[in-house]
Amino acid sequence: MTLVAFGTYDSAKHPRIGIVVDGLRERGADVRELNRPLGFSTAERVRMLQQPWRLPALGWRLLARWTALARDARALRRDEGEPDAVLVGYLGHFDVLLARRLFRRSAIVLDHLVFAGDTAEDRGAAGVRVRLLRALDRRAIASADIVLVDTEEHEAMLPEGARGVHVPVGARAEWFAARRPEPADDRPLSLVFFGLFTPLQGAVVIAEAIAAARAAGADFTATIVGTGQDHAAARAIAGDVEGVRWVDWVAPDALPALVAAHDVCLGIFGESGKALRVVPNKVYEGSAAGCAIVTSDTPPQRAALGDAAVLTPPGDAAALADAIADLSRDRSRVAELRAAASAASQRYRAAEIVAPLAARLRDLA
Repeated sequence: MTLVAFGTYDSAKHPRIGIVVDGLRERGADVRELNRPLGFSTAERVRMLQQPWRLPALGWRLLARWTALARDARALRRDEGEPDAVLVGYLGHFDVLLARRLFRRSAIVLDHLVFAGDTAEDRGAAGVRVRLLRALDRRAIASADIVLVDTEEHEAMLPEGARGVHVPVGARAEWFAARRPEPADDRPLSLVFFGLFTPLQGAVVIAEAIAAARAAGADFTATIVGTGQDHAAARAIAGDVEGVRWVDWVAPDALPALVAAHDVCLGIFGESGKALRVVPNKVYEGSAAGCAIVTSDTPPQRAALGDAAVLTPPGDAAALADAIADLSRDRSRVAELRAAASAASQRYRAAEIVAPLAARLRDLA
């Protein structure tokens, strides 16, 4: 089977599409990439969708990328014929419309990791803008023959008639390669969090928990990586806490090693509807890197990790502070959790997570 990964995605910033491509290749698929990255971050794209006056910048850049993609597609069809399937990468709400037009005889697969309306609502949008973005979601989904979603909860959000396939986010090979031997237990517990500081991530909850755990005498260090919507609020709470290091940015190729150098990777702790429906990339990546995982107790995260993680109630800073304090005192428990998370992560290697998609594509052949 020949497949084309198509669109304006950026797999360095958003690794999901890279994981799917890796997995399909490992399963023997011939995957070509027609990729012209748009160059906007997720936060910038969402901001544009929330603030219509910013859309011309998106429109002009999108037009330039689409012109190049159309040229690439014509060359591909001329030299190699029509592919069996076209995989439209993450944040492909507009790209899928172009793919449908360019590859009329191919199966179109949309990686719908993000529902635009749901994401905008999680970040504070409301009213007409959210309704328009939900309409965009419906249009994008209707343009695809197969729609990839990352959790069963997201699959339940698909419109009636959509052909959804549940493909967890997983982790790329470099995260598994970053694992380090179990460190000596004669040093403070080390925590790491990395993200975009969106509401679903619960960065303020993390900051409150870190401050409370330190005030209660817990012995630990923490590395907090990233910036975003809730960064200022989180730093106002825990910016001066002893042993906490704030890092605005880490290059994607350096992030696995940085995370693997810590004992515990913190997941998400928000309370929004979206926060209750996702398993964040950091949970898969942190477990692949050999960290113990502490994250919120939500149905998809419990299904993904179960007893291989410490799960605390969403939005509950006190419970998270208690979990941090308990682990700082019980290093044998940390070692158990690291081993359990590492074992669980084997289910989320690239070739494993794409098995349902590979089966669906075989059915179409």
